[in-house]
Amino acid sequence: MKSYFCIAILISFFNSCSSSPSTDGSSNGTPLPTNPVVVLTDTEALDQVQKDALKYFWDYAEPNSKLARERYLVDNPNFESDIITTGGSGFGLMTIIVGVERGFVSRAEAVTRLTTALIFLGKAERFHGAWPHWINASNGAVIPFGTKDNGGDLVETSFLCQGFIAVREYFKNGSAAEKALAQKADDLWREVEWDWYTKGENALYWHWSPNYEWEMNFKLEGYNECLVTYVMAASSPTHPISKAAYDQAWARNGGIKNNATQYGIPVIFNYNGASGNVGPLFWAQYSYLGLDPRGLSDQYANYWSLTQNHSKIINQYCIANPKGWVGYSDKCWGLTASYSRNSDGSTGYSAHQPNNDLGVITSTAALSSFPFTPVESMKFLHYLYDENKANYIGTAGPYDAFSPHYDWVTKRYLAIDQGTIVPMIENYRTGLLWNLFMQAPEVITGLKALGFSSTQHPL
Repeated sequence: MKSYFCIAILISFFNSCSSSPSTDGSSNGTPLPTNPVVVLTDTEALDQVQKDALKYFWDYAEPNSKLARERYLVDNPNFESDIITTGGSGFGLMTIIVGVERGFVSRAEAVTRLTTALIFLGKAERFHGAWPHWINASNGAVIPFGTKDNGGDLVETSFLCQGFIAVREYFKNGSAAEKALAQKADDLWREVEWDWYTKGENALYWHWSPNYEWEMNFKLEGYNECLVTYVMAASSPTHPISKAAYDQAWARNGGIKNNATQYGIPVIFNYNGASGNVGPLFWAQYSYLGLDPRGLSDQYANYWSLTQNHSKIINQYCIANPKGWVGYSDKCWGLTASYSRNSDGSTGYSAHQPNNDLGVITSTAALSSFPFTPVESMKFLHYLYDENKANYIGTAGPYDAFSPHYDWVTKRYLAIDQGTIVPMIENYRTGLLWNLFMQAPEVITGLKALGFSSTQHPL
């Protein structure tokens, strides 16, 4: 998902296809039904939400490629059914690994599906090894995300490659079919030309187009969701970038650091556009499905403190509720990018955060924060499943977003939102994906090259 310029593209796109609550399968203005409380144990609740969110990538996967559809509308299931999302598909690969590990899906069927997916990606259109943001499910061609965004998307590609590493490490010592799958994942990740996306500078750039080349000119500068892009680029055994790119562009020569606090909690980094506060919670999630922040440090931060503080600040903000939204509480919290509702009743998309709080709670925000805020996230999980299952849980798990203030819920799903729930909950429960990703030899090499150390892994 894009920051700033690309968020603007998404807002325009979502507004064009969902202009009012009556057309998006949402409830608005009519009190939602109430249900008797059926209390699950913590383990039952965790199992259930993982099983449910997995369905997006299993039951509702795009049938030809077996990859993730960009979105799924309960009341219009065929809407944009041919659009595959690259980053969301990377999250889906990791989600399916958890499904196999927990016995939710057949290992053999998962290998078959993942093999189909990777073969499709190997034949899909690429630009110096990088996939576009959107791919046509029928022929693998690029679907432009915007007029000039019709080529390689390095950030979405990095989310996909994070998934490739996890697939390779999980299946590399298995059956012949599993080893072949692992080899395919390795081949695809090695083919990305990360160094091309520097333009010859000490920086990474988000996009390259065969028609517009570097005209979008979106330099990857911290802090947002793109840390893993630099990690993957530095880790590449075929097209690595230098530490100077990380230091000068991403870390802004040390300008990434911030001494501000919110609710007595250190912010640590300058979140892009947040004016001393924190950004949307997906910035603490997308890079950390595989990258393990526990005990991870470099010259700029302790990344466990960074990610945990981010989650705690959003939690405390929702409890403080400075805008007085009905429903915000210690069990109903979480701000991140998602479907949204405006005060005039129109719907669209927005990157919810303290400086852009529209009264909308996004389910993935608290659920994907489980490693960082287990007590607070568990309260939210029980709020969903014990108290509001009929209102907020649908065919593929928690609906994307809702607002008690407006009695509104969107009965829709987005791949990038559903896609972080299962992996991050599993990282909280067992550390599975963190351990898989961090054991990869080239990831260890890349992190060392960037100056990282870890108390959890051999850096």
